[in-house]
Amino acid sequence: MSKKPRSSEAEDEERRQYAVGGTTLKELDAEYPYRPKNHSRTWLFSELYQSLFDPLNENKKKPTGPNVHRAKLGPHGSSKISPHEQRRSIIEQFFSRWRTEVGNDIYPAMRLIIPSQDRDRNVYGLKENAIGKLFVKILKIDRNSEDGKALLRWKDPGQRISSMAGDFSGRCHEVISRRPMRMDPGNMTIADVNEMLDKLSAASGEKEQLPILESFYHQMNADELMWLIRIILKQMKVGATEKTFLNLWHADGDTLFNVSSNLRRVCWQLHSPDIDLNGRQSQIELFQIFQPQLAQFQFSGTFQKMVDVLTRSHRTETDNDFWIEEKLDGERMQMHMQRDDTVRGGMRFAYWSRQAKNYTYLYGNGFFDEKSSLTRHLRDAFLPEVNSIILDGEMVTWDMDIDKIMNFGTLKTAALAAQKNPFDQTGPRPLYRVFDILYLNGNDLRQYMLRNRRQALEKAVNGVHRRLELHPHETATSPEVIEPALRTVVANASEGLVLKDPRSVYTLNSRNDDWIKVKPEYMDDLGENVDVVVIGGYYGSGHRGGRLSSFLCGLRPTRNDIQAGVNPETCFSFCKVGGGFKGEDYQQILEMTEGKWHDWDRKNPPSQYVVLGGGEAKQAERPDKWIRPSESFVISVKAASATTSDQFAKLITLRFPRFKGLRLDRTWDSALDYDEFVTLRKRMEEATEGKTMKMEKKRARASKRVKKEVVIAGQDKVAAAAMFEGPRSHVFANLEFCVLSDATQPRKSKTQIEALIKDHGGKISQRAVADGKMILVADKKVVKVASLIKAGEADIVRPKWVFDCLGEGNNFVLPYEPAHLLHATDRLRDWAGENVDEFGDSYARNLSAKEFKDLLMDMPKKEIDYEPFDKQLFVTQLEERGHDLGNLKCHLFRRSVVFFAVGESISPIRVLKFKNWVRFGGGIISEDLDDISVTHVVVVGTDGPSERELSAEVRATISKRTPIPRVVTQLWLEECWKESTLLDEERYAPA
Repeated sequence: MSKKPRSSEAEDEERRQYAVGGTTLKELDAEYPYRPKNHSRTWLFSELYQSLFDPLNENKKKPTGPNVHRAKLGPHGSSKISPHEQRRSIIEQFFSRWRTEVGNDIYPAMRLIIPSQDRDRNVYGLKENAIGKLFVKILKIDRNSEDGKALLRWKDPGQRISSMAGDFSGRCHEVISRRPMRMDPGNMTIADVNEMLDKLSAASGEKEQLPILESFYHQMNADELMWLIRIILKQMKVGATEKTFLNLWHADGDTLFNVSSNLRRVCWQLHSPDIDLNGRQSQIELFQIFQPQLAQFQFSGTFQKMVDVLTRSHRTETDNDFWIEEKLDGERMQMHMQRDDTVRGGMRFAYWSRQAKNYTYLYGNGFFDEKSSLTRHLRDAFLPEVNSIILDGEMVTWDMDIDKIMNFGTLKTAALAAQKNPFDQTGPRPLYRVFDILYLNGNDLRQYMLRNRRQALEKAVNGVHRRLELHPHETATSPEVIEPALRTVVANASEGLVLKDPRSVYTLNSRNDDWIKVKPEYMDDLGENVDVVVIGGYYGSGHRGGRLSSFLCGLRPTRNDIQAGVNPETCFSFCKVGGGFKGEDYQQILEMTEGKWHDWDRKNPPSQYVVLGGGEAKQAERPDKWIRPSESFVISVKAASATTSDQFAKLITLRFPRFKGLRLDRTWDSALDYDEFVTLRKRMEEATEGKTMKMEKKRARASKRVKKEVVIAGQDKVAAAAMFEGPRSHVFANLEFCVLSDATQPRKSKTQIEALIKDHGGKISQRAVADGKMILVADKKVVKVASLIKAGEADIVRPKWVFDCLGEGNNFVLPYEPAHLLHATDRLRDWAGENVDEFGDSYARNLSAKEFKDLLMDMPKKEIDYEPFDKQLFVTQLEERGHDLGNLKCHLFRRSVVFFAVGESISPIRVLKFKNWVRFGGGIISEDLDDISVTHVVVVGTDGPSERELSAEVRATISKRTPIPRVVTQLWLEECWKESTLLDEERYAPA
C-alpha cells in the first residue's frame, strides 16, 4: 500500500479526537506505541451509512439459502455470490477504501460501526423516552400533537405513522423528515461525530444534553439523525455481527478482542493485515478484561439427549461424568488480583462484569480502600504462594439474616450499604461465588480441562465465609439426577442449573455445548395454573408494534384488605404476561374491551382501581393502558414458581408466566386474591417437594460413582500447589522427565535431549516410572520402551514435543498433539486429537515450513466439506440480539419432537402435509412412540369414536413415561401454523 504524506486536517482531527480527558498525544503514543496515523481526514458521516449501513440493511432483507444468489462480481459479471458473501464483500470493500483514502487507523469509524463494543466512551444515560423528550423540545412541537405522541409514546399505534410503531429510530426519522434543518447530508466527518458523542457522554442531565443534540439536528439530515440515534442506543441491527467486522478488518481481530475487550487496541495493534498476533498476545493478561465463556441455551428433548450432547466430544467408557451447578441470580464477574508491594496491604484487585464494566469502585481495589464493599474482607482468601490470579464467578447478594441469596436487583444496593457499614454482620452483603480460574502466577490456564482448573482453584483459594466462596457442584453420570436438582433450585427461587463437561477447555466469547443451561420454564410439570384479572396493557415493538401485546395481571384484595377500607374493585399488580397468545386471542380481547382502555397518567394514577409496585412515586411496571377490573376479563396463566419482587404491589410475582387461555366462564371478582394465592403456592411447593423425594429415592437405588481426582501432568497430588509457586523462569520448571532414546528428527542424542531439558528448568530421572506424573521421552522402541508399552498404561512422548515447546515464538508447555506421541493410552490420544484440526494443523503453535508442506501434501485432493450450518446456534444468536422470531414459521417447532398417531382411513397425503409443517418449522419427526425424546403426539383421525379410541391407545402407551408427551389433535398443528406461534396444548387435547 502506498504511503501518503499526512495532511494538516488529519493531524488536527487526531488532536481533537484522541487528546481528550487531559491525555496528550505523547502519552497516548507511550501507551500504544504501535498506533497508526491516518494520512487524510476521516470521511463524512454520511459516507459511513451510505457505503456501509444502508447496503448491509438492503442485503439483510434478501432471502438466503444454498441456491439463492443476488449479486454479480468480477470483471465479466459472471461470478454470482450469496447474500452472506455479498455482506462480507460490502464490509471488505469499505475497509479497503478506508485504508486507501484515509489510512490504517480504523478506530474512529469502528466505534460508530459497533458502538456496543466501545469501552472508551462512557454511557450516554439516554434511552428512547429521554431522546424523545429532547427532540420534542428541539423540534419545538406540542407533546400532545400527533408527532409529539409519536416520539414520547413511540410504541403506541398512533394514526399517521402506525407502520413505524415499535421502531423508535424509524419514528424519529419520519417526524424529523417533516421538519428538517437539512435535506442533503451534512458536512460532519466521522471524527466530528466522535468528538460530539464524547461530549454527549460527558454531559450531565437534560440541560447539557439538549444543546449537543440540537447541534446534531442543525448539521444533519433525517437519515443521518436516524443512524446517529441507533448509535447512541447501540442498536445497529445491520445484519452483521461484531465478530464479522473485527475479523474482516484483521484475521486475528476477534481473537484479540476476546482477550482484551479493547476495541481501540484491536484497531491500532492490528492496523495492517501483515501484522501477526503471536501466541503470547492471544493469551489473557492481568487487569485486561476478556470476554467470558457463556452457557448454551437449553434445547428440546430429554435430559438424556442433553447429557449426550454435553459429553459427546470428550467422554470415554470410563470417563463419562458431568457436573451440575446451580445457576445463580447475580452478575457475572471476573476478579483480577496481583501481589504488589507498592500498594498498601500488598495486593491490588480489579473487578469487571460480563459487559466489561469496571466495578472496582464498588467492590474495592485493595484491603484499605475506604469504598470497598468486599475486597477489605479478603485478606485470607488466597494461599501465600499465589502471586497473581484471575477468577471467574458470579457476584450475588447474600442476606445474612435469612442466610440465602437475594434477587439480582438488590446487588448494587447491598454493595453501597456495605461500603457505608463495612463490618456490619447482618443484612444483605455482596458475595462472590467463584466457579472457575483462568490465570495463576503468570500462567494462562484456559487450555487445561475444567476438572484440572477446579483442582488448581481449590488449592489456590481458601475463600472467606459469605464473602468469597467456591461455587459447589455435583458430579453425576446419569441424567436422572438433573430433575430433582432442578426441582430443588426452583423451590429455592433460583434461576435453574448449568450442566458442564469437566473435560472441556475454556473458550472465550463462546456459547457452546460444553456448558448448557437448564431452566424451569422448559419443564411442563413444574408450576400450576392460576386465574388472574387483567388490569393493564403494554404496546409491543417489532412485528407486535401498534397493539397491546402483553398484559399486567392483578390480585384482588383480601377480606382483611376490604375491612381495612380498600376499595373492593382495587387490584394489586402481580405479574406481566406476554407469551402464548395467538392472533384470535388478541382479536377476542380487543372486541371484549373496545372503548374500555384508558391512557395511564403518571401524575394522576388510577389508584382506586390499580395499585403498582413501589407506590405512586415509583409506579414500577407501569402499563401504557389500564382498565377497570369490573370491565376487564380473566386469563389463565401458568408459571414455573413464585418469587419475591419489589416491582409488584404485594412484593410477590410469578417466574416465567405464560398465557394458557381466556377464562370467559369467570367474572373478574372470582379471580385469584392474595390469600388464595398463598394457599395455592403452599400446595405447589408441597407437590414439588414430593416429586423431588420420589426422584431422590430412585436415584439412591442407582450405583454410586467414586470421584477420582485428576492431577495436572507433572504435579504431585499432595503438593500440587508447588507448580504455581512464584513466576516461572523456565519452561519445564517442576516437571520430571526420563529420556529413553535418541531423537531421529532432528538427530539428537539422549544426552543432548537431557541437557536441553535441564537448561529449561526440567528435572531428569534415569529410572522410568509410568505413573502419569513423569514424562517419558523416546523416539525409538528400544528394549526399555517396548517393556513399558507391554506392561500397560505407559504414555511415551516423542522428543519433538520438547523441541516444539522450545520452538520459535513458543517457550511454553504445549498441549500434546498426535504427532507428539510414540505410544499413548486411548484417553491421552483422544485428548491430543482435540488439539489439532482435521488435517493435523496445531491450534496452539505455528508449524515449521516443512511441517506445513507435509500437511498440505497429505490433505485430501478434494473440496473441503465444511460443517453443516448450525441452525440452532444461529437462532440463539438472533434471539440474544433482541430479534423476535415468534412469527417465523421456519422456527415454530424448533424445540419439538413429534410422533403422528394416524387412523386407518386417513390419507397419507394429509399426514405428509402435517409432517412437512413440522420439518419446515425446525421440528423433528419420530416414527417410534417409545422414543423418549418425543415431546408431542399428534392424533390424526376422523372425528368421533375412532379418534377417541386412537387417543386412548396412545395415552395407555405413554402413561408411565416421565415426562409425559403432550397429546393433541391435528387442529393444534393447523392453528399453530396459522398463527405463527406455539399455542397452549391443553386447548387441543383429544376428547
